[in-house]
Amino acid sequence: MSEAPETSPATSRRTLLCGAAAVLAAGGTVAVTGCSSSAGSSAPSSAPKGPVDLGPASAIPEGGGKVFREQKIVVTQPTAGQYKAFSAKCTHAGCIVDQVKKEQIQCPCHGSRFGIADGAVQDGPAPSPLPAYTVTVEGGNLKVTPS
Repeated sequence: MSEAPETSPATSRRTLLCGAAAVLAAGGTVAVTGCSSSAGSSAPSSAPKGPVDLGPASAIPEGGGKVFREQKIVVTQPTAGQYKAFSAKCTHAGCIVDQVKKEQIQCPCHGSRFGIADGAVQDGPAPSPLPAYTVTVEGGNLKVTPS
């Protein structure tokens, strides 16, 4: 009596698990890309390299600030004539902060709050301060250079 030729299963467990992992990884990449504010843009998402003109310094209220969402920069004026600039990207999950209110830079995603004078964490879950940028006033306009 002859034995039937040995056949291998159509899909091994290892192949199935590796395929599932690849699909999940690709789906995660698509999901993260879809949540990005620069999705569809070919420009890198890093901070601008050179000085950025943000318009008139008079647009920044004393004791408050303004978020420049497109540039991912927040500028504050803790005291009259003293301007501070920070990355607008929250150090917790990378969300863009959305407002400066009650002398705090506020993140809408998980409630982190940062000080307008130094970008320090005042309320978590952010683990570290907002990175500070160099800001000057030239001809009445704000010029910010990411560090």
